[in-house]
Amino acid sequence: MKFLWINLIFTAIWAAISGSLSVPNLLLGFAVGALSLWLIRRELQPVAYPVRPLKILLLTALFFKELAVSATKVALLVVQPKMRLKPGIFSYPLTIKSDFEIALLANLITLTPGTLSVDVSEDRKTLYVHALDCADPGGLRRDLANGFERRIKEAFE
Repeated sequence: MKFLWINLIFTAIWAAISGSLSVPNLLLGFAVGALSLWLIRRELQPVAYPVRPLKILLLTALFFKELAVSATKVALLVVQPKMRLKPGIFSYPLTIKSDFEIALLANLITLTPGTLSVDVSEDRKTLYVHALDCADPGGLRRDLANGFERRIKEAFE
């Protein structure tokens, strides 16, 4: 049953990324999700996360809000005649501990336009993030701490 829920989430993400809610596209997303889960079935260990649907919904809503805001910012940066960007990589100290939570945070960051998760330190205490505009790394760290990471903690800890 858990895999069905995970696959339905994968299907929703597939539909959001592809921008199509057609039945064939949803079926394709479901099939790709099922294949992905089947390929990693031995790696998945049963983890007893509390089920907090409202908190997961809030995390999802935050992701879509950040997706829209970031896409707008990147689009505005691109159309400017003279781009004043300061791209860079900054370190983000993690307060979440599990591999699942770290992977979820890294993927949410990567799926948000203008940012990309680069690496996680060996001790899994630091995430390295590339930002299209890294003029204020402290502000970016605060945004991650008060946004995605806080919502992940609320939903899964």
